[in-house]
Amino acid sequence: MNHSSSKAGAPHEPDLPPYQAVLAETDWASLETAFGNGECLPEVLAQLLEPDPKAQVTALSELTELVGHQGTIYEATAPVAVYIAGILAHPAVMTLRPYRNVPFRATLLNWLASTADDASDEVVDRTERYFPGFLAPGTTLAAFRDLRPMLFRAVSPFLEDSHEDVREAAGLAALVLAEHPALAQHRDHLAVYACRDVSDTEPFQEGPWGCGPHSDGRGDLEPPF
Repeated sequence: MNHSSSKAGAPHEPDLPPYQAVLAETDWASLETAFGNGECLPEVLAQLLEPDPKAQVTALSELTELVGHQGTIYEATAPVAVYIAGILAHPAVMTLRPYRNVPFRATLLNWLASTADDASDEVVDRTERYFPGFLAPGTTLAAFRDLRPMLFRAVSPFLEDSHEDVREAAGLAALVLAEHPALAQHRDHLAVYACRDVSDTEPFQEGPWGCGPHSDGRGDLEPPF
């Protein structure tokens, strides 16, 4: 395993359930995505652990469309994020991305950073000006934001990863997740990452993807993907 533990995670922050349990026990068909229900999600999520890096990147691109379309948090977004956080330590995500000397783990961390940014305090404050009650308890967005301490605990060990791209991606994700009040004690430690703009980090949307139910049929992995 290419990471070491960080002191950033506090003992009271909840652990993630095993990714296998998330995959098997979530009622995916009952959850909303951008294109209907999430019945197809278990198959797509499983492809993230395929040995073929092209299959991994294509699956993450499809997930982005299904549960993050136009920066929206859907019902299925939360369990997808929990699953992705749960596989961060899996050896399969250390495959190198096609045409780049970057571990897929960094791409997953950047996905978590961008998805968390879609539910950031700034986004919520701006939206609530026009849609009061947008963040009321029990809403999809509120439920996702409640997961931030759990996701933070999964991300924080990679702040000291041996690979620079993984460390930077973990820092971005941790920085956004630390907006949760329970994580306030970590913010000073993460200040070094504040100079980078999370909204510029969209590695899973760099090119069209060529398979899945919403594909436009174009190839997705030609250089410089």
